Parts: sequence; structure tokens; C-alpha cells
Amino acid sequence: MNHVARRRYLTNFDTHRLPHLFTDVLVIGSGVAGLRAALAAAEAGADVLLITKADCQTSSTSWAQGGIAAVLDSADSTAAHAADTLACACELADPARVATLVQAGAAQIAELQDWGARFDMRDGHIAAGREGAHSASRIVHAQGDATGRELSRVLAGQAGKNPRIRIFEHCFAIDILTRDSAAVGAVTWHARHGHQLIWSSATVLASGGVGRIFRETTNPLVSTGDGLAMALRAGARLRDPEMVQFHPTTLYIAGAARALISEAVRGEGGRLVNRAGQRFMARYDERGELASRDIVSRAILSEMRSEGGTHVFLDVRHFPPGRFVERFPNIAELCRDFDIDPQHDLIPVRPSAHYGIGGVVAEADTSTDIAGLFACGEVASAGIHGANRLASNSLLEGLVFGGQAGRSAAACAGPHGSSPRPAPLSHHLPDSPRTALDLDDVRHSLQSVMSRNVGIERSGDRLTETIEIIDFWARYVLDKVFDAPTAWETQNMLTVAQAITLAAATRCESRGVHFRSDHPEPREAWRCHIDIRRAEDQLQVGREPV
Repeated sequence: MNHVARRRYLTNFDTHRLPHLFTDVLVIGSGVAGLRAALAAAEAGADVLLITKADCQTSSTSWAQGGIAAVLDSADSTAAHAADTLACACELADPARVATLVQAGAAQIAELQDWGARFDMRDGHIAAGREGAHSASRIVHAQGDATGRELSRVLAGQAGKNPRIRIFEHCFAIDILTRDSAAVGAVTWHARHGHQLIWSSATVLASGGVGRIFRETTNPLVSTGDGLAMALRAGARLRDPEMVQFHPTTLYIAGAARALISEAVRGEGGRLVNRAGQRFMARYDERGELASRDIVSRAILSEMRSEGGTHVFLDVRHFPPGRFVERFPNIAELCRDFDIDPQHDLIPVRPSAHYGIGGVVAEADTSTDIAGLFACGEVASAGIHGANRLASNSLLEGLVFGGQAGRSAAACAGPHGSSPRPAPLSHHLPDSPRTALDLDDVRHSLQSVMSRNVGIERSGDRLTETIEIIDFWARYVLDKVFDAPTAWETQNMLTVAQAITLAAATRCESRGVHFRSDHPEPREAWRCHIDIRRAEDQLQVGREPV
């Protein structure tokens, strides 16, 4: 399948006319994966420049509530953690990569503690909670429901005092710079300095996810899929982009942005009830509220449809007095902002887009199809999550494979000071003859159609319709050169939305988070990966064996 042509770079540039910066390793992104990659590369002797399009703390990592999955109890085992992960992944994960992930958990937690992480304790030991689809209590959390914020604090603090690491905030990575099919840095735009070229011997892509492509999401404003779009334009493959996880429980207040209500609330005994006050999860799965996220999300959607409602409720009124506020102080404060007292009131919730499971194809060492380019964290498809991510594995993945990316990038960069010299490169797109569209309107309309047609439930006719709609917008938006981050974001969102929808239309089965109402069962013929690549300025879809 071939679709709307995509050009190589979003912006026009000429290396003779722009300022240049040089580094051994360039890291794009300031979440857990990017920060850990920067630290690992610096530890290996490389000079590192980390860029982030907002400030260093604005990332999905900082917003993460639940915790870090790690086996710390002798009654648990890494084999059990691996089994839970593989079961959730629905036969699309790589067992060897999963083993690497879970076996590193305890060491990652110990390292964070050495760096000053303040995890919640009980009787002198780290308190481990329970979350959906886990067979044991192995979720390490901090300040009740602020694990991501604590993780960001610790990693950013370590990076900030490392003399080999420079951090540029408010620096937008427009495109990965390539020469002779190898990554040699990035074309960027800085809020103060304008366009710049950053030259590097190795580049780590750790730019996060795609949640803002949907109308309702738990993600921060920066999660617009930029890294996936950049990688596609540079020649890398995307794998299984149709696998987008929706979190079952986000606070539903009409007119307000969605806010995450951590899965850990259900792990502590929170109950889902419908408008009649009846628990319903047992009708959908024997694990009840602790079923995997895809099952809980579809169950909530089914209840909403049967009742004609906009949400269901989370009931924690049976918690001992004071327990909810003690365990989930930030969620309790969020509820108070909307005059909800969880001790006496039901919490209105509904699913929202949460995590992009697919991403840039990354090997075990995090290398991609492009020499010199490495990918880690949510932007990458590292073989861990398959068709459905197990709760709280994402922060662990960022730590483990972010560290691997940093080491791989440092090794690729070679001796200190060997970053590539500027080359005479330029890109110029002629003025478009087509009418200009209102980008804000395109952006909002894209988010609406993605939520409506490419959300929790999908069907072939709706997916085909969505491809045609996005193709139309793309013809009038991707053919133009803009000079503002919001415009580049909108172009990236169109590219990634097209990739997600093409992959979803191709996969004619239901597996994990991908549910097709016209193909409601998994099929052995589709136990494969869907790959998207750019070839001859078009997106092409293919299938790869697991």
C-alpha cells in the first residue's frame, strides 16, 4: 500500500548559513530513557548534548503515577515477571529482550537509591504494590503516586552535575540529519537562537510517545509523535504503530482535560461500578479490576454504551479512613480540585490514550536501520511490550534500554572529539501552489477522527475513511514549509496518525490493545509485526515474522 508522498526534511536549510554545534552523542528527549542514556554515554567517556523541546521536567515520565515494576521479594521471581509480561504481550514480544528487562529490575532500583531516590518504605523495606495483570506485588512507588516525578528529579539531578552532559531546553528537534545513509546529528530550532545544526557521531532518539494525536489522553502537550515522524523521514522503520494502549481510568469531568487515575488504585482494591452502582468487571474477566488494561478499557466502553453514558465510576469508599489520601496524595488533591471526596464520593472515569507500544524498530543494542541512530523508551519498538504493555514496565524499560542506548552510542562515537565536521548539505522545497489550511483546525479535527475511528475499537470501513481524510489534510499541510514548533508538530502528527491507521487497517485481527470489531478474534496468520517505512517519498506497509 502506498500513500501520500512525504518529503525528507520539514524545514529548508543550508549548512553554510546556519550556526553549528558539535558533540560526541546527541540525545533527543528528557524523559527516563533520554536522561538514562545521557548518563550512560557520559559514564562511558562521551561528551553528551541532550535537547528537549520544553523544559527538562516536561515529559510523560514526570507524569507517571504508578511505579517501576521490579522483583525485590524472594516470594516473587523474575521468571514470573517475564511470564506476566509475555502473557500480556499476546505472542508479539521477544522472550530474550523481556528476560533482559526483568532481570535488571532490582539493580536499577538499587542504583536509583544510591543516587538518592526516595521510594516508599514499609518496615524498613521498599513497599511494593500490585497492578493489573501482575501475579505478584512488585510495583515500586514514590510519594504514593508521584513515582515518575521522583525518577525525573533523581535522573535530572545526576545529569545536571555531570560535566560531560549539556542540556538544552526549549530546543525543538525538527529532523535527524543524515549523510551517506548515516545519522550525523539533527536540524533543530531553539527558542532563543533559532535554527541550528547539531553534529554528532551518534544520536539517541528518546522523544516519547503519541498520545496527543488523540483527543483524550493522559500525556503532556509535548507527546506529539515527533520522534517517530523524524525517524520515518530519515529512513528508519516503524513497527506495530497500531498498538496504542488506552488507560482505563482517567478522571472524567466534562470540559476539563483528562487526568490519570493510577492503576495502582485498583491494585489497592478500588472497584469499578456502573451508573447503577454495580460492579461489572467480573462479567468480562475472572481477574476483575486487575485484568489487563485492554480488557478493562473495552469493558468500560461496553458499559458506557449499554447505559448511554459518558463514563463509569471508581469506588474507593470502602478504603479505611485516611488510607486513600495517604497512599494517593496527588490523586486525592486532584479530586478535591473538582469537589470530589473519594472517601464519600464515586470518582467518574473513562479510558484515554496513554502509551504508544509500537515505535522505531530497535535491536537488542538499541541500534536502528540507520547507522549512528539509536532508539529507546516509548519512541522505540524494543521487543518488550508486543501487543499490550504490562503496567509499570515502561519506566523499567526506559532505565534498562536507555542505559543500553547510551553505552551503544558512546561506543559508536568512538574516541572523544571525533564528531563529524560540517558537510555542504542543503534542503529547499519550492512554494506550494495549494491552499493553506488552518493548522489549529486540522490538529483538532485529526485528534477527533483518531479518537472516533482509531481508538479502543476499530473497523475496516472506519479505518479506510480515516486514511482518506488524513491523506487529504496531508496534501495541503505536508507540502509546505513552516517556521514554528506547533506547525512542525502538526505535520508530525499527520505522519504518525497515517502510520497508525495504515497499520491498524492492515492487521485484520484483534490482538492485545488492537481490537477490530469486524475481526474480533486473534488469528495465527497475523501473529506477525506490521512495519511502516518511507520508500520513494511514500509510506509503505509490510509484514515481518515474529
